[in-house]
Amino acid sequence: MKYEKIRTVLVNVCRLLLAVVFILSGYVKAVDPVGTQYKIQDYLEAMHLDGWLPDIATLSMSVALAAAEFCLGIFILFAIRRRFTSKAILAFMLVMTPFTLWIALADPVSDCGCFGDAVVLTNWQTLWKNVVLLGAALVVARWPLSMFRFVSETNQWIVINYSAAFIIVTSFWCLYDLPLFDFRPYHIGADIKQGMEIPEGAEKPEFETTFILEKNGEQREFTLDDYPDSTWTFVDSKTVQTKQGYVPPISGFSISTEKDGDITDEVLSHEDYFFLLVAPLVENADDSRLDLINELYEYADEHGYPFYGLTASTPRAIRRWRDKTGAEYPFAQADEVLLKTIIRSNPGLVLLKNGTIVGKWSHNNLPVIAEDKWQLPLEQQSFGQMPVNKVPQKIMMVLLWFVLPLALLTIADRLWMWTKWVRRGRKKKVNNQRYTNKNSKSKMRKKIVAGNWKMNMNLQDGIALAKELNETLKADKPQCGVVICTPFIHLASIAQFLDQDIIGLGAENCADKEKGAFTGEVSAEMVKSTGAQYVILGHSERREYYKETPEILREKVLLAQKNGLKVIFCIGESLEEREAGKQNEVVKAELEGSVFNLSEEDFRKIVIAYEPIWAIGTGKTATAEQAEEIHAYIRSIIAEKYGQAVADDTTILYGGSCKASNAPELFAKPDIDGGLIGGASLKCADFKGIIDAFAK
Repeated sequence: MKYEKIRTVLVNVCRLLLAVVFILSGYVKAVDPVGTQYKIQDYLEAMHLDGWLPDIATLSMSVALAAAEFCLGIFILFAIRRRFTSKAILAFMLVMTPFTLWIALADPVSDCGCFGDAVVLTNWQTLWKNVVLLGAALVVARWPLSMFRFVSETNQWIVINYSAAFIIVTSFWCLYDLPLFDFRPYHIGADIKQGMEIPEGAEKPEFETTFILEKNGEQREFTLDDYPDSTWTFVDSKTVQTKQGYVPPISGFSISTEKDGDITDEVLSHEDYFFLLVAPLVENADDSRLDLINELYEYADEHGYPFYGLTASTPRAIRRWRDKTGAEYPFAQADEVLLKTIIRSNPGLVLLKNGTIVGKWSHNNLPVIAEDKWQLPLEQQSFGQMPVNKVPQKIMMVLLWFVLPLALLTIADRLWMWTKWVRRGRKKKVNNQRYTNKNSKSKMRKKIVAGNWKMNMNLQDGIALAKELNETLKADKPQCGVVICTPFIHLASIAQFLDQDIIGLGAENCADKEKGAFTGEVSAEMVKSTGAQYVILGHSERREYYKETPEILREKVLLAQKNGLKVIFCIGESLEEREAGKQNEVVKAELEGSVFNLSEEDFRKIVIAYEPIWAIGTGKTATAEQAEEIHAYIRSIIAEKYGQAVADDTTILYGGSCKASNAPELFAKPDIDGGLIGGASLKCADFKGIIDAFAK
């Protein structure tokens, strides 16, 4: 139990780590999809694949990647579809970790872009980050069911759909306008001149120069420290940077015109307003808002505010833009990467004042000047004012639109589950009181531990085990009914050595035919004739391997009861059905198809064994709470069919990797009446340990 607690803590710590990283990574990509697109294009260029995909494809990849990371982070945070989500994250990390190893070794880009511009990591930092995440993903994928849920399975669809809708809407809104959060050095309020300065006393870069000199036909390398005398002849030199030093937030900001050359200082030192229409490539620029752009230029020209188009395009492309748009404003040149960094819009409008960014607008959301305000200077225009810091407002908006609804859903879901648990507990308490009431006519239902040997042990070993069990349980009387179900060839021999007042004997199957030319089959009558009292029917292995249908099982049940055999009838769902949340409808259908046709009198002779197929022989076990929940549901549908009295008297066993270590916790649940035991029934000590759970 101590190991399981440590494992649970480890899994949930890893789960929370993955959730935080994936949510953060996905969200910063979603609020800057164009920036993510640029990074994808950088990678394609590094792999010599640039030009293979159109811009719409790389932009779609950007949105899809952000949505996938964000949703996986939310899903693992809420433990939604635990097996699928953990495997999906593991697959993601198995792809990304080798990829970042290549990035670290080849250094094709300076920053991986994992967290956009919010958190910049070196390529080696990115690799080690992914190694840690890969380890966490392996832990979670190994034990996905150890993740505790914040929202019950029935309400998970709300989180799934709401998270996907939220992140996709966020991406498209930031594509239409500008990034909701601007992590770049060119955000509103940034002083570009100050961002370019190197503080006094800052660490400076260091370089080492090596000189190649020649003497008497021999060439050697020297540094300044060991530079030789003049008898050596200079051949060449090379300088290598050995230390990077301080790098200012803004570097490479340079603007020039064909006529005036470099005008960077003129732009940044202009004390009044300065308009920059930024279009990294005018040949790709959106021209749907030309009239509004030209109006803004006319307003700027009328009030004496400089207005430049800023692009990396060729003079020929600029002339085409002028011909197409009628643009009269002058153009200046700047680096394409710089322009893409300044604003995520092509074109986009930037308003400067004394080198400080006062405003930024996408071409879809340009400021509009009303006719009655045309004569007002920018100081009196709303868009000419430095806006208040909107980051807290934006964070509050995210909290209200996404975090708060999910938090309320979680609280409501947990309250609903808690009240359901309280109601069930009260109901069980009432039932238990009724059972213990001496004047009650209802009797306590039988507790049973049944062993299913399956196709194991030869006749001699089977007899030896049966004898050992018989002697052990005679000496230490069990507090429950005990049954062993053996292969057909064991039945008659073992029956001679068992005290069936202590240990009942059962078969693992019987035929769906009464008698006749059915070579290899064993009828219910034959089973009964060996001295057996029980028979297991409907086991998942019979259903899966031998395709036993509900109709076949119905016939087997009828024939078994006709010959006086007590039926242990198995039901249970597969892994896929459990993950799809269909376990209730599966077990209900299996009961309706084979035993709910019986009369009340005949149904009272049935023992139900719930076996989660995903836990049989895998070492995995449904938690006691999971097992109790489905057992309670089975009892409730029996009550719907036959009434509460029959449901209260029906023995329901748990069968799924039950062992001595977990049996006490399982058997303590009010609706679990024992176990159908597989591998642990093949050794006397193991089987006895489970039987003894009822004595604790």
